[in-house]
Amino acid sequence: MNTKKSSECPLCGGAKKPGKTIFSVELGFGVVVVRHVPATVCAQCGADWIDDEVAAHLEQYVDEARRKHSQVEVFSYA
Repeated sequence: MNTKKSSECPLCGGAKKPGKTIFSVELGFGVVVVRHVPATVCAQCGADWIDDEVAAHLEQYVDEARRKHSQVEVFSYA
């Protein structure tokens, strides 16, 4: 696998680097926001990618908000 290609943003060609992002989802009855989510972020355009393990953890936050039927739920990724 060509590491140069995998570290290049497919949208703008900028450098992809480890960073943090904000994840949000609209549930219909409310919203969930998770801050400080580990991600790969393009240094040029700001596009972000979340790996599968982190995505699975984010699903737990969303499920908790659904159970509580919260209108607004804000978490900090732990």
